[in-house]
Order: sequence, then C-alpha cells, then structure tokens
Amino acid sequence: MSIQIVGRDIPRQSEILTQDALELIEKLHTQLNPRRLQLLEKRRVRTEEIAAGKEFDFLPETKAIRDDSSWKVAPLAPGLLDRRVEITGPTERKMTINALNSGAKVWLADQEDATTPNWENVIQGQINLNDAIRGTIEFTNEGGKRYTLRNDAPLATIVMRPRGLHLPEKHILVNGEVTSGSFVDFALYMANSAKLQIKNGLGPYFYLPKLESHLEARLWNEAFKIAQTHIGIPQGTIRATVLIETYPAAFEMEEILYELREHCSGLNAGRWDYMFSVIKTHRTSGK
Repeated sequence: MSIQIVGRDIPRQSEILTQDALELIEKLHTQLNPRRLQLLEKRRVRTEEIAAGKEFDFLPETKAIRDDSSWKVAPLAPGLLDRRVEITGPTERKMTINALNSGAKVWLADQEDATTPNWENVIQGQINLNDAIRGTIEFTNEGGKRYTLRNDAPLATIVMRPRGLHLPEKHILVNGEVTSGSFVDFALYMANSAKLQIKNGLGPYFYLPKLESHLEARLWNEAFKIAQTHIGIPQGTIRATVLIETYPAAFEMEEILYELREHCSGLNAGRWDYMFSVIKTHRTSGK
C-alpha cells in the first residue's frame, strides 16, 4: 500500500484508520483525484472569465436534461422520510450525544463548517460517529455530569457532511501526494460506519457542500460507486443531499440532481453562503 499517515497519533485512531479504510482512500485518490484537481482548475478559470465580463447563464449543452421530464431521483430512504426538523453541528463527543437526543428528525454531522479540520478532529469525529451508531457513546464532563444516548425516543438520523472538494487532507499521503479532505472524510465513514447504519435499518447518508457544477456531482457519484463496490453493499444504497450554497451551482441544479439521481435525496439551500457567493463571484465584474 502506497499510503502514508503523517499526522500524530490520536487515541483509538487504529479503530478508524483500518486497512479497509486506507485502501478505500487510496482507491479514491488514485482514480478520482486527478479529475478533482481539474475541476478545481475549472473553477479558477470560470472566476477569471466572469471577472473579465462573461455572462453567467444556464448551460446549453445540458438543455436536454432540463427539458426531459422522464428521469427521476432515487426514492426516499429509511430515516429520511420526515425531515421537517433538521439540526447541524460539530461531531465533538458531547455535541454528538446532545444532537442525537435533541428530538430533531435529522442531524447533519458536520465535519466541515462546524468543525475545525485539524487532524484530531478529523479522527475523533469519526470515532464519535462510530460509537454513536453502535450505541456505546458516552461522555462525562469535568463536573461529573454524564451524557448518554436516550432510550425513550427515536434518535435523529445521521447525515454526515464531509469537507468540500477544495479542501486537502495533508496528514494522509498517497504516493507522496496530499489527499482530498472530502474523500478522506467520506471513506472513513463508509468503511467504518456504513454497514452499521444499514444494520440499524438506515444507511450511509451524506450532505455535500460547496459544489459548483454538475461535473463535480458526477465526480461524487463515481466516488459513491467505488465505495459501495469496495465495501460490498448494493449500488444505490448511499443517499446524498446537495447543499446549494454557491452561485454557479444554482445554474446547474437539475443537472446536479440528474448526475446523482441514483443516490440523491434532494437539494437544500444555504442562503447566507449563497449570498456571499454571489458577491464573491461578481466582486470584480462590475455587476
């Protein structure tokens, strides 16, 4: 295996950095990282074009997808039928317990915006999620107060939010190359927690942030296929909700749904980041 861990040792990290998980990280990096970097370069080029005055519009080459009413996304998956109350928050241990106990229908377990992506948080967050899914998570604070999962009401469904495609994971190298934070978060969760979620009657569910195009959605769909094959679960088991929080993605929403249709659980609007993205996109275009 040509994968190297250069982060410091974290207690219990061997439970998460398993051979199966590392093999999946290596597979995703080898097969998909060159395309990820190309897509990030496309973002940069588009930004320069808009700054130079190019108009933003819907893609003519995908008009057939927008006009075709025959395709559908995947049916709703167990635990995602009722999403009227969703909360989001970091995967810190006490917060994990409180989120699952909150009475919300869905908890967006945030490994991105709500969590500083230092090495300890990357690993400890996965440990906390795995313990929570197994039902063994507990926490005692300095004052002696003990936190455990409730057993008198349903727990929130976990939907894990990996880091965006633009963020690296410098503590895991493949052939000396820095890996993708997105694929590391995704692979660690898939390898360690996906089958447990299925055993619990749910599934591996994800919340994809910061997408800017349907080609990036296509990349994620390929990652889903690779991971499902790798761990031996049926294609279509994964479900992903896409957060529309960038101006470019708003022009490709139907195409994003189409690319992820086998694994899709809908779109969500991130209004504050979206407004910032509009400003950022046109900050030098004079519009």
